[in-house]
Amino acid sequence: MSHPKALCLGEVLFDCLADQPGRELETVESWTSYPGGAPANVACALVKLGTSAGFIGCVGEDAPGTQLVELLQQTHVNIEGIQITAQAPTRQVYVTRTLEGDRTFAGFGDYDSSAFADTQLQADQLPTDLFASAEFLILGTLELAYPQSAAAVRQAIHLAQQHQVQILMDVNWRPVFWTDPDAARQIILQILPSANYLKLAEEEALWLWNSDNPQEIADRLPMTQGIIITAGAKGCTYCFQDIGGTCPGFTVEVQDTTGAGDAFVAGFIHQLGSSGHPTTFQSAQAMMTYASAVGALTTTQAGAIAAQPNADEVATFLQAQR
Repeated sequence: MSHPKALCLGEVLFDCLADQPGRELETVESWTSYPGGAPANVACALVKLGTSAGFIGCVGEDAPGTQLVELLQQTHVNIEGIQITAQAPTRQVYVTRTLEGDRTFAGFGDYDSSAFADTQLQADQLPTDLFASAEFLILGTLELAYPQSAAAVRQAIHLAQQHQVQILMDVNWRPVFWTDPDAARQIILQILPSANYLKLAEEEALWLWNSDNPQEIADRLPMTQGIIITAGAKGCTYCFQDIGGTCPGFTVEVQDTTGAGDAFVAGFIHQLGSSGHPTTFQSAQAMMTYASAVGALTTTQAGAIAAQPNADEVATFLQAQR
């Protein structure tokens, strides 16, 4: 398989979605498993849009791990960076849903958060040759919660910087993965200056900086070229150096919001790879509109990966909005 343009590092897992929306964890009667994990979602969404992508992460030597690797292969994601361990199971996370389709990460069943295979990603086994030819590295912050995978994240950042690979970080704050939220905030704040582009949700921006103004945050991260703050259906605000603006969201019939932010990231990276860094308000607005369309379409079906649109579907959707 040829070397991918984008590398997505982190977790691949099964989201076990509650079949009974509107119920608390204890009263859910049954669950349906959907493949997920933010970096894996981004990798699959990129390939569907037409940008080659590779996934780097660790799965267990078990049936769920095998299934997830097969899915990535079938989606034509490069899997050279996948490590397999017999020491820990592939992660599954339970997700409850509101009647409106919004979700809450409700825990890991009988396991401790640190007991899963993704926490065992080995820094010294990262596929260095893929970094030499990639253009983008996409990272979340979940793997910073565990010493071994955190070391792998830092090594990936080092390799990306060494090979002039642009880094996008999606904060993707999930308290359920961390034992100490205050320590988490400090760890995340320390690593964010490494990002060329930063994508975060409104509540994450407020949690980290007490501000949801992209320009204010950009002033604190002078090396970062772009900051995007998403607000679900409301759309997003952004700042690309001296270009700032707001892009409204799209109104669609929402079935499940899982993976919408990841699809948005893929839409943005796909545009960045084809058009380059936005240099005018018009190009920035077009890029955000495209990313928002990819995110919106992903909410119209259940599951993160299954619902992702291809480039033709995005083009048709955007044409219909005019």
